[in-house]
Amino acid sequence: MSDEGWKAFSDRVAWDAAFHATCEAASRPDAAALALINDRNASVLVAVSALMERRADSAEDDSPLSHEVARLDAKLNVLMEIVNRLLLPQSGLPPRIPLRFNAAGAVLPWAGLPPVGQSVMLNIHFDTCQALPLELPGMRLAGPTDGKGFVGFEGLSEAVRDGIERLVFRQHRRQVAEARAQARPMEGGSEAM
Repeated sequence: MSDEGWKAFSDRVAWDAAFHATCEAASRPDAAALALINDRNASVLVAVSALMERRADSAEDDSPLSHEVARLDAKLNVLMEIVNRLLLPQSGLPPRIPLRFNAAGAVLPWAGLPPVGQSVMLNIHFDTCQALPLELPGMRLAGPTDGKGFVGFEGLSEAVRDGIERLVFRQHRRQVAEARAQARPMEGGSEAM
């Protein structure tokens, strides 16, 4: 599985950022536990996607309705932050680590990772919904040799895999749009000279 898992990961778009995350040795979940994990993950993905999309959409329109939505969005953000702090204070979050992930697996620093062949649980906390981590069971596999480790996910439902793929694709599209927007002022400035 390790070569196939790494190839499946490498052939897909991945989200590359610093996340509050942990990766620890864990026994493989049985069918009942895996079903609960997949249900929770599906809920987390829906919540994270909705919160991220709402924030991205609110900045694009200048109508009175969009201003009202932005005001409600700001209030909801404050409420979410309060809930996050009550449920999981900043001191309770794991440290941020550089992480690249998609529906096939994740690449992260190998310092402190369990050895290759060990079952693991990767928990990723998104900034939009810190108290509800994405729980990703997998196997520590051989991967890159640049001081990073690879975890191939196992047992994720098709709905969770699809949700991760959509989330990663939207984030990739957002990053490309932001990079283009930043490049435009530079291009316009060089033409004026």
